[in-house]
Amino acid sequence: MERAYTLQHGDSLELLAEVPDGSVDLLLTDPPYNLSPYSTGNIRLGWRKEINNDLASWDKSPFRPREWVEPFRRVLKPSGNLFLFTSYNLLGEWHRLLDPLFDTFQFLVWHKINPVPKVRRAGFLNSCELVVCCWNRGHKWNFLGQKRMHNFIESPLCMGKERVKDPFHPTQKPLKVLCHLVEISTDPGDHVLDPFMGVGSTGVAALSLGRCFTGMELDQRYFGAAQRRIEGEERVAGRDVKGGER
Repeated sequence: MERAYTLQHGDSLELLAEVPDGSVDLLLTDPPYNLSPYSTGNIRLGWRKEINNDLASWDKSPFRPREWVEPFRRVLKPSGNLFLFTSYNLLGEWHRLLDPLFDTFQFLVWHKINPVPKVRRAGFLNSCELVVCCWNRGHKWNFLGQKRMHNFIESPLCMGKERVKDPFHPTQKPLKVLCHLVEISTDPGDHVLDPFMGVGSTGVAALSLGRCFTGMELDQRYFGAAQRRIEGEERVAGRDVKGGER
């Protein structure tokens, strides 16, 4: 029986080597930003819960985009799309590496309508994140109108039931943003890959739209959370397609 999803626990750079050439329709992922050197730490106030302004230990290890470009490029179909969440400090590096390899290099802005506050008003709120978007001629595009073609999308941060509490992932992306990206760039049955799966939001978005999904994650706690969420999505959807893990 065909599997709708495959979840892999381990080093995604090693796991990517096992993915067949040209087998992925959409590589949608959120790799580390290396923003830790710019963080001022969490904000502690006596009258409310601590404001999380810090990043997890995995962001403190140097992330080198050049190590990932060749594997990303290899697994994509000629008609595939590459979408990478990033920040201002790595945008230039991604452009330098990817622009010569793809016919088109663009970016999309996600505007968070409820960003983490800066109580001391010491600068702009971090209310925007960037998504690097790359493709070649003949790539897949499902725009239904001009309004969906904007390189700007607004959405709140993950809140309420959508936010995974245990373990908490500081950069969990909202399903509204991920579903939009999956929907405009793939068809039902297409293969979506996320090598930095975290708590599995890309997988939930992909499966809810009838796509197949492969997710990779190094952290055992995040992997367990992703597995629970994705299995839950399968049950809600009432699919008779079983998933696998390794």
